[in-house]
Amino acid sequence: MVGQLVTERLLLRPWHIDDDEAALAIYGAPGVSHWLSPAMDRVPDVAAMRLVLQQWTGEAARLLPPAGRWAIELREEARVIGGAVLLPLPPRGEDLEMGWQLHPDAWGHGYATEAGRALARRAFDEGLDEVLAVARPTNDRAGATARRIGMEWVGETEKYYDMRLLVFRLRPADLM
Repeated sequence: MVGQLVTERLLLRPWHIDDDEAALAIYGAPGVSHWLSPAMDRVPDVAAMRLVLQQWTGEAARLLPPAGRWAIELREEARVIGGAVLLPLPPRGEDLEMGWQLHPDAWGHGYATEAGRALARRAFDEGLDEVLAVARPTNDRAGATARRIGMEWVGETEKYYDMRLLVFRLRPADLM
């Protein structure tokens, strides 16, 4: 089961079905969904978002720790501003991916970096020796966030999602 992660400004908590409108504002935003394809298409409406949240809730019971999906909430406002994941990377699931998606209004405040560090601590507390982040070569924001988390660029690959991606790696000693 996915537990909560608490940082100075954020609460990373399990998704709930009633997060549908806040989640749609994130996963329906073209500036967010563009970078998630083909792993996830743009969510078109609230009904579709509810189905996605139902799938994620069901998936949570099958994931082995430290894997999971979290809603990113601003603690002071109790407002969902994004999502975060620690998930096995396809095709074989042998590598663990750290990922973050924020509503465009939340960009530029360091929330993704803060959430990423919390995810990494969870993974390392569970005994993992590394986590990866992947991004399209043109996704400069994702690469910059990975570096701020303390991740090291290790190269490009077509191993994941059948597309050319940049790979960033974080090990426990590198966590800032």
